[in-house]
Amino acid sequence: MEKNKLNVVLCWHMHQPWYRNGLEGEYRLPWVYLHAIKDYSDMAMHLERHPEMRAVVNFAPVLLEQLDDYAQQLQALLQTGRPTKDPLLNLLAGITAIPADEAGRSIILQDCQRAHAPRMIQPWTAFQSLLDMVGAAEAAGAKHPKYKHPLLYLGDQYFLDVITWYHLAWLGQSLRQQAAVQALITKAQLFNQLDRYQLLEVIANCLSELIPRYRALAERDQVELSMTPYMHPIIPLLQDFSNMKCALPSSPSPQAEFYPEGRERARWHMQRGLECFEKYFGRRPQGVWLSEGGVSASAVALLDEFGIRWTASGEGVWRNSSHLSGYYGEAIDSKRDLFKPHRLPDSEVRMHFRDDGLSDLIGFKYSNWNANDAVKDFIQHLENTAQFLDTEASQHTLAIILDGENAWEYYPNNAVDFLDQLYAELNQSALLKTACFADLYDSVPSKDLAKLCAGSWVYGSFSTWIGSEDKNRGWDYLVAAKHAYDQAITANRLSSEQEYQATQQLAICEGSDWFWWFGDYNPSESVRDFERLFRLQLKQLYHLLSLEPPTHLDIPLSQGGQGADNAGTMRRNT
Repeated sequence: MEKNKLNVVLCWHMHQPWYRNGLEGEYRLPWVYLHAIKDYSDMAMHLERHPEMRAVVNFAPVLLEQLDDYAQQLQALLQTGRPTKDPLLNLLAGITAIPADEAGRSIILQDCQRAHAPRMIQPWTAFQSLLDMVGAAEAAGAKHPKYKHPLLYLGDQYFLDVITWYHLAWLGQSLRQQAAVQALITKAQLFNQLDRYQLLEVIANCLSELIPRYRALAERDQVELSMTPYMHPIIPLLQDFSNMKCALPSSPSPQAEFYPEGRERARWHMQRGLECFEKYFGRRPQGVWLSEGGVSASAVALLDEFGIRWTASGEGVWRNSSHLSGYYGEAIDSKRDLFKPHRLPDSEVRMHFRDDGLSDLIGFKYSNWNANDAVKDFIQHLENTAQFLDTEASQHTLAIILDGENAWEYYPNNAVDFLDQLYAELNQSALLKTACFADLYDSVPSKDLAKLCAGSWVYGSFSTWIGSEDKNRGWDYLVAAKHAYDQAITANRLSSEQEYQATQQLAICEGSDWFWWFGDYNPSESVRDFERLFRLQLKQLYHLLSLEPPTHLDIPLSQGGQGADNAGTMRRNT
């Protein structure tokens, strides 16, 4: 260990929920492949450009499986012409015809504006002009959009050009520099089928190469790969709803007292996640980022059971747990102890806690700064911490943890300038050393933590997933479906294949993302997308159990309505 250098761990969490309608249905939302061609590819590129940079990259297995599925489907489309399960890709390929009706054409215009327009649409004059031609930008997000001209009068080529430009706008810097892409950007309009198939080939190659690229980074020991339990459930809430009460003592609970056999389901997600991770990366992870940094004593005990060495959460959990444990004074007030790994009694799992303020600077603030100024400001914050810790700096770890995909569309050029300069300057600092959590297990001493106040990296609580009317209703719907599943299993009504499919579908329904979006503080469009898909997933589970879905699944359970930072995909803690 280099003397007096503060260990800085950048941990990028890569995650998307299960977007297919059931196990084999179509993709209802395109975010897996769109973030792949923009963010997952660019994040690998930055690490490949800076081989001295060390970092942790966390993958949710539910994302890995969908990346693999998209890669296979796109290769089949290119080789045999077989349609994919994604409607937008089929439109791009010309396999699905442009709809002849006004409603179908309006949906294309709405879908092809789902991006942060100031950074992803407006910089492309040809794309913006296409939308301006019919007043699409003014109508975006409207319940009943009105356009300057009847959409029926437009030729199919207009919509093919919009769809092509939408995909070009989503390409990250690593793909945008390819000659085939540059030729399309230069052409700007009247994209024919050959043009669009060249773009599809760029997308397909990207998806096929992504997992091997990250595996190669890990195999040369530049990156530590960690994982999240299989379908990204909130493990402490599966285990016991009362885990919400330490941080939310007065919030209402679901009507159900507990999630049936939740501890067994939590164990299942861990085991299935490990199997999936090893399939794709050829190794077992040393660390697990429990979904949403959601920790509890019972969740940590589960990690011990599987021999996991580290996990992480947010600053709010650290502060709540420190106070619950009776720790006060300068080490808490100054955050000195935030930079130490902690360990519960009788546990071998080391818990790291992120610096919320510094993580939020990247997630929410620096996108509007000049890249040079932002990096200098960030490095100064880190070096100030190193100087504060003085001769003990090397015995501490400063953790920066945030989504690896959702912040970058708010930066110019997908944050390429910011991240390249950040990686370069981190490793030039005389006071800082980039590291991975596994590197520090034996070299950085841990602090005993008497008690853990269960919570997540969002506000130190589980309020984003439980404790309000809409969220609790979602849990009660899930509990009812789990009871139906349990009864079918107990009655031995399912064949082994039916039981496998029902168990997989149950896991999809247990994912955290559905509950994230319920609530009126989220954008109505996103709430509508996710609550509808949640109800569809529950209906699919009932169908797999050969049961009629309850009628309440026909009624929206949350409306949304307000705006939120970064369209609600991330939560600001500071």
